[in-house]
Amino acid sequence: MNTASNLTIPELIKRQALKHGRREALVSEYSVLTFEDLDTQSTQIAKNLINIGIGKGDRVAIWAPNINAWVLAAIGTQKAGGVVVPINTRMKGKEAAYILNNSQAKILFSMNEFLGLNYFNLLSHEDLPFLEHRIALDENKSSDVSHLSSLMHSSLKIDLPSVNEEDLADIIFTSGTTGKPKGVISTHGQNIKVFDYWSKYIGLNQDDKYLIVNPFFHTFGYKAGWLASIMRGATAYPCAVFDADKIIDMIHEKKISMLPGPPTLYQSILTSEKLGHVDISSLRLGVTGAASIPVQLIKDMKEQLGFETVITAYGLTESTGVVTMCTPDDDYETIATTSGCAIAGVEVKCIDSNGEEVLAGSPGEILVRGYNVTSGYFNNPEATNEAIDASGWLHTGDIGILDERGYIKITDRSKDMFIVGGFNAYPAEIENILCDHPAISQAAVIGIDDDRMGEVAKAFIVLKPSQTLNAKTLMHWCKENMANYKVPREIEFTKDLPTNAAGKVMKYVLKDGS
Repeated sequence: MNTASNLTIPELIKRQALKHGRREALVSEYSVLTFEDLDTQSTQIAKNLINIGIGKGDRVAIWAPNINAWVLAAIGTQKAGGVVVPINTRMKGKEAAYILNNSQAKILFSMNEFLGLNYFNLLSHEDLPFLEHRIALDENKSSDVSHLSSLMHSSLKIDLPSVNEEDLADIIFTSGTTGKPKGVISTHGQNIKVFDYWSKYIGLNQDDKYLIVNPFFHTFGYKAGWLASIMRGATAYPCAVFDADKIIDMIHEKKISMLPGPPTLYQSILTSEKLGHVDISSLRLGVTGAASIPVQLIKDMKEQLGFETVITAYGLTESTGVVTMCTPDDDYETIATTSGCAIAGVEVKCIDSNGEEVLAGSPGEILVRGYNVTSGYFNNPEATNEAIDASGWLHTGDIGILDERGYIKITDRSKDMFIVGGFNAYPAEIENILCDHPAISQAAVIGIDDDRMGEVAKAFIVLKPSQTLNAKTLMHWCKENMANYKVPREIEFTKDLPTNAAGKVMKYVLKDGS
């Protein structure tokens, strides 16, 4: 693909099918899809989606792990003019139902079985007034759920709608300090332009074999994952379940050259007993990001794992996933301690509490402006106006320091947010769920250090009068009602929470005591 101008995802798929034909585009344990297959099968799905009532702009949710069928469902939806709504596979029924209802999704693609769970059954007690069809991406085991194969009828004489670069491609829900997830909207043009730049910049090419460990429900696995891989004509290997030893085997057997992920991914590989016993010299490209990365990790990635290129980057869902990137030529210290400088066509600045731009080297809230910034949150003008000012600057809520070169160092992520093994965890969201428990009056959540996950949640709980509850019982309840990465690993019961004069919980007091 030579140009990203006026290009949409459906048009990209068509172009790459003509260019790469029978070359392998997606390889999983169960199926192989060539570039031609991707185009042909997604077109069939699109026509059948239109036949069952999907119109331009309608939302279609996908709640499934990294499998080839996820990509087919997404591209088919976008060819039909629909908007993809990815759902985190770690979410429980209540959390997924909120996204389905908030996005008003008409169709849900999901799983009859993944890691022992039937995802459709998780929704059995939820009220879903907008949902019209439930379609399984795996083997069908239920009479009230149809299967992806039902959308493969090829005899339909239906014209696909015209899709342009300004049309919405997806709505990805992100949580914030309010605790209620908000749907970030992205257009075809934004997705194509950002990840055309990103994939060229890191040097991804058609000879690469790309192991996608980052989940498809996240920008990192979807847009920087299979979409970027298709753009560059690479072969993608979706990985549904993270297992360090199996990943090492995959690198060896498939000669994987591209492996992005959070720092915990590389740390898990470095500590695996298998390392040193198999050949992983095919590794070439690594991309990671976090507020704090040990310089030693970058050194080990290059010198022990053999990566030629390792870069760090900073982005958020509201910026189509990318704001800044290091260069492949930066030194270990720069790659580990900064997140690089703004990508082409994007502006970054830091401001103080009065809205004034701070001098280089001084901390301030990071603001972003450019073609990558979302036009807003789905059906939520109030949140949109709060996040994006009249001049088009996105107020990230992240605190950083810009140096004289324009490189950004993230010093504090989104107010109270913490990162659990690569997943953003928002205390307000966890607190809201905890307060649904009938015995809990108040809850406060902070992130605490963890050797394996980087950070994990710790909850401080105030019980209602005359109620009793222990940590083990509450932890079990949490596992049933929230995604696993949100579940507090420590629970402390207290008579009251420290508050300031305005009644706001002073999280720093809780952190100091932990």
